[in-house]
Amino acid sequence: MNEVMKTILKRQTIREYKPEQITDEQLDALMQAALRAPSGRNGQPCHVRFVQNAEMLKEMNVDFKELVGYDTPAYTRWDTNPVYHNAPTFIVLFAEGESYMDGGIMCENICIAAEGMGLGTCIIASVGALFADGNEQGNKWKRAWDIPEEYKFLIAIAVGYPDEKPEMKPRFEDRIKVIK
Repeated sequence: MNEVMKTILKRQTIREYKPEQITDEQLDALMQAALRAPSGRNGQPCHVRFVQNAEMLKEMNVDFKELVGYDTPAYTRWDTNPVYHNAPTFIVLFAEGESYMDGGIMCENICIAAEGMGLGTCIIASVGALFADGNEQGNKWKRAWDIPEEYKFLIAIAVGYPDEKPEMKPRFEDRIKVIK
C-alpha cells in the first residue's frame, strides 16, 4: 500500500489539540495543498483564510455562541472546547456563489496533507451559522479576513498537533457497491 492510501486510511477527526502553533513550513504546505485542489472548469472559486490569531478565534467563538446559544447541546463545553476546538490554526473557506463541491475537494486536500505531516484536523460546518446571509457578526469577520460580504461560507477546518488518539469509528461498508 502506498503512502497516500495509508494517510487516507489513517486520517480521523481530532477535537483536542496541543497549544503549539504549526510550523511555517507546515502552513505553507497546507496552503499549497489548497491551491492545488481541483475545481470545476478550473474556476478556483474558493477564498481561504488561515487564521492563527488566538484572540481573534476566541472572539469569533463568543460571537458564534451568542448566535447559537451557550447551552446548545452540541456545544456545551464551549469555554473549554470552542467551535474551533482550541486548534491553533483555523481555516475557513468562502466562495462567490455556491461552490460547495469545490470547497469539499479543497477541504479534503488540506486534511490529507495535514495528516501526512502528523497534524490533526476537524472539519467544521456548524460555524457556518455565524456567516449566514445578512448576519452582521459574520460580516464583521468577513471584513476582518478580507472576504466580500456576498461570499458564502463553505466549510472550516481546525488544524494542529493532536492531543488525543480517538478510536477509529466503524464504517458502513454496505454503502459501497460495485456495479458491472
